[in-house]
Amino acid sequence: MNKKPATLFDKVWDAHVVRRIEDGPDVFFIDRHFIHEVTSPVAFGGLESRGIKVMFPEHTFATADHNTPTINQHLPVEDPLSANQLKALEQNSAKYGISHWGLGNPKNGIVHVVGPENGITLPGMTIVCGDSHTSTHGAFGAIAFGIGTSEVEMVLSSQCIMQPKPMKMRINVTGGLGKAVTPKDVTLYIVSKLTTAGATGYFVEYAGEVFEKMSMEGRMTVCNMSIEMGARGGMIAPDETTYTYINGRELAPKGVAWDTALAYWKTLKTEAGAEFDIEYNFDAADIEPMITYGTNPGMGMGISRSIPRGADLKGATATYEKSLKYMGFHEEDQMIGKKVDYVFIGSCTNGRIEDFRAFASIVKGRKKADHVTAWVVPGSHVVETQIKEEGILQILTEAGFLLRQPGCSACLAMNDDKVPAGKYAVSTSNRNFEGRQGPGSRTLLASPLVAAAAAVTGYVTDPRDLM
Repeated sequence: MNKKPATLFDKVWDAHVVRRIEDGPDVFFIDRHFIHEVTSPVAFGGLESRGIKVMFPEHTFATADHNTPTINQHLPVEDPLSANQLKALEQNSAKYGISHWGLGNPKNGIVHVVGPENGITLPGMTIVCGDSHTSTHGAFGAIAFGIGTSEVEMVLSSQCIMQPKPMKMRINVTGGLGKAVTPKDVTLYIVSKLTTAGATGYFVEYAGEVFEKMSMEGRMTVCNMSIEMGARGGMIAPDETTYTYINGRELAPKGVAWDTALAYWKTLKTEAGAEFDIEYNFDAADIEPMITYGTNPGMGMGISRSIPRGADLKGATATYEKSLKYMGFHEEDQMIGKKVDYVFIGSCTNGRIEDFRAFASIVKGRKKADHVTAWVVPGSHVVETQIKEEGILQILTEAGFLLRQPGCSACLAMNDDKVPAGKYAVSTSNRNFEGRQGPGSRTLLASPLVAAAAAVTGYVTDPRDLM
């Protein structure tokens, strides 16, 4: 009997099933477990109350990121809740023998940045974290997804999780990208087409020449936002770009182990004839620099276009009107020319060195607009060092920008970096929900190029006009 052609997702998923439950979920082994200070304390409390140890502490990695300040990290954290959570992560990690990268550690940074850059994230793995944007790691051909607090406890205690197998979706983007169109624009375009619920119940494989030509940083940006269209996660088949990125990183395989791993990784691709439950095809030529205008990531459009009329869209008109009212926008408004108060570059979506290179390419030789407050936040100390070594810091400084220290920063307002009520922020992060960046804040999601253009002009500006 001929074996049925398998998808990349099938290959990785099926290799990790410990036990199948009839008419129920799979018992699923987890290779890597990332934890941070927000979702882990309750899970550790559950272990404590039951007298259970962490089964495989060497498979779990802890870093502080959500609640960390991005200035004066050498000083005690002022917010008592944040300080307590950071202390709890440190103590629990020490108690259970888990690797911990807290404030002051040169490996510290955003969990979805430091995992890949240290060689912890590898192709063919299963990876979870109590954070929805764990899908980032799918860029390496891994199955990666966010889990809840009770599931964090489950993985700590058993190294397994119970999960129903998602349906499979493939998204193909072919052709060549236009001027100033970045991976962030590609993913915002896809989410705008599928909506925030369009991939619910699916695991997505991204395919086509656009993704094949992307850097690993770009692939991480795309997979990071898979969750924003409702997907369980997203992944891209590993290739030479992947192997080159991983090779030589501290915790990556070495010597004979590298050769063995590489041989396996090269089998991780969707076979010809493999079936997906649903498939979409997009032309790269249709994508321009993107920006959001509403209160979810699906409310995005090409920067040169006008805000659509609710009557022309699928969905509840009342909800659409409520979103525009919150944002202070109107149907058929042009986004170009809208005043910007804050600009944020960073987060697990766009906090890598490639993003700061792009930002600096627009900023170089210009000055930050006087009325704009800019938060320039690297995703890790490694990225911070690269910014300095490549001369990007000098470009930023001469333009009037201040480089902050690593952390999640203004992505989610769980630290001191909050956008005030009513103010507009062009943000390279992943969510623009009401109050996401601070109570009453108004967020416009965009790429590093669009963010840089807004930072130097003070208004929503097409970066193509500055290139």
